[in-house]
Amino acid sequence: MTGASSGIGRATALLLAEQGARLVLLARSATTLEQAAADCRAAGATDVVVEACDVNDRAGLGDVVRRSVERFGSLDLVVHAATVMAYGDVEDLRAEVFEQVVDTAIHGTANVARPVLAQFRRQGRGDLVVVSSLLASITAPTMGAYATAKWGQLGLVRTLQQETRDVPAIHVSAVSPGGVNTPIYYQAATVLGNTGHPPPPVYSPRRVGQAILAVAENPRRLKQSGIANPLIIAGYRLVPPVFDALVGPLLKVFGMSRDSVPASDGNVFAPVPENEATTGPWRDI
Repeated sequence: MTGASSGIGRATALLLAEQGARLVLLARSATTLEQAAADCRAAGATDVVVEACDVNDRAGLGDVVRRSVERFGSLDLVVHAATVMAYGDVEDLRAEVFEQVVDTAIHGTANVARPVLAQFRRQGRGDLVVVSSLLASITAPTMGAYATAKWGQLGLVRTLQQETRDVPAIHVSAVSPGGVNTPIYYQAATVLGNTGHPPPPVYSPRRVGQAILAVAENPRRLKQSGIANPLIIAGYRLVPPVFDALVGPLLKVFGMSRDSVPASDGNVFAPVPENEATTGPWRDI
């Protein structure tokens, strides 16, 4: 489980713990991972291993997979939920921030997939579920880094689905949430002078985690986890002039906080453990 220290990854780990699963929790923050591991043990996990590792660390991820197989004998399900986000027009974001957001989603997913799929092939089976986003199917001003990252990630996922067709018991799936009540919005880098918040309807991380486990149980290429996602995607594809005219003003009203913050790199380059949690402060369904 990548991204297991916060948000959707942590909520999904807790759901698996309630089923008595054996878990490997991976994220950059060792301190917060230990807290997540304690919660998972209390929820009923049979065994929990903590691995502090960045998904951009290709060699480190290979070592995590190797150690996990040595301990548990196989990998049954890998959920890849690690991501970072940035707010700001493409021309205003520092190039390094933009590139790190994109690298974490695209190269990070490839780094996870290589050793995981190799192990799945040795086993002849396995499920990889990647947490995508509504922003993998639409675009929005000031969200260019994240949209680029998620469009590229979903393209990679679709390619992996094609490349694993020769082993029918290997499944690669994606789950695309809309607005979710997680800390990612105030962990994000920003040059806008304020933080973001999830646009409605806001789902709980647990609800998205349930969608992830449903896809693991009944694999599919892509599952939207957000009741409004299909309507928003239809508007983007069918009436682009209308969508383009409305998306910016609507994002300011429904997706941006009224606070005031200095420009920040957020957790793009390093974790901010004090801001990590399973849920954010917003009301959800």
